[in-house]
Amino acid sequence: MTSSRRTIEPLVRESTPGIIADKLRTAIGRGDFKAGDQLGEAQLARELGISRGPLREGMQRLTQEGLLVSVRNRGLFVVEMTPENVRDMYVARAAIERAAAEQIFGHDPQDAGDQLLAVTGQMAQAASREDDPKVSEADIDFHQMLVSLSRSPRLVRIHQTLLTETRMCIHALEQTYRHSDDRVAEHRGIAEAFVALDPALTDARLVAHMEDAVVRLATGAPRRTTPSQPTPA
Repeated sequence: MTSSRRTIEPLVRESTPGIIADKLRTAIGRGDFKAGDQLGEAQLARELGISRGPLREGMQRLTQEGLLVSVRNRGLFVVEMTPENVRDMYVARAAIERAAAEQIFGHDPQDAGDQLLAVTGQMAQAASREDDPKVSEADIDFHQMLVSLSRSPRLVRIHQTLLTETRMCIHALEQTYRHSDDRVAEHRGIAEAFVALDPALTDARLVAHMEDAVVRLATGAPRRTTPSQPTPA
């Protein structure tokens, strides 16, 4: 069945498939379309105020990106973030963000850590208001900033291709934390490892953070251990 929960605004005029794809990608990332929802061409074309031709092309782009899956004789559906899909996505993210951290340590890790700590400050403010969606947005901002601080355009581009799936997972993680302060602490720990000029600790905390997310999304429970002490100088 096609989901009835929609906050997607109509397009004012006929648009290009690229703009349509961006609009649908954003809607999926913020949860307007849930994992497993069917995207019906006719209804979407009416909601967006466009013809079905460019809509079909835009949806095909999302199929190529893996955000939509085609089911024979049924149509297109938002990808389900199965344990296998989650694990694979976090393997990719970990590879990108660990590489970004390595590049940061070749530039100015202390400044990078300070910038990341500023984001955790925003996250902490949202947590104090129990505003989980804002905590999640700050979470996403943290990881995007981390990769951008690598000064590697290619790492940034590759990381960007995972953004919608990352949003889907991070918003799902909201339900697995009893206290948002725990999320803040995880990210603050990564930032502090940069400030401490400790690449080994930074890498260990990044890996633990990613592994914890995979476990939480699979079981609803956190991973048992997290690296907490700087390595000896």
